[in-house]
Amino acid sequence: MAIKKQYLKSKPVCKVTFEVSAKEANSISVVGDFNEWNAEATPLKKLKNKKFKGIVSLEKGNSYEFKYLVDGTYVNEEKPDALKWNAYANAENSVLEV
Repeated sequence: MAIKKQYLKSKPVCKVTFEVSAKEANSISVVGDFNEWNAEATPLKKLKNKKFKGIVSLEKGNSYEFKYLVDGTYVNEEKPDALKWNAYANAENSVLEV
């Protein structure tokens, strides 16, 4: 798993690229408070090299909780900016700082 951040000079936006290696997976989405945890809002595209990739534009100066939804199972980012306990889910979420 990997996250790349590209800050735009012309707008207060950061383009965040999510990339997940999951050879056996059929579908992966990134879900979080930036898309109301909607599994259909941000699907990642499966590439020929068996990685999944997607880009999301997020407002700078914020932190966002998120997880990957891999074939129906929630998975945290391996190297998030931070982890935050979520009482509603009774689990830790990955945190993205932009």
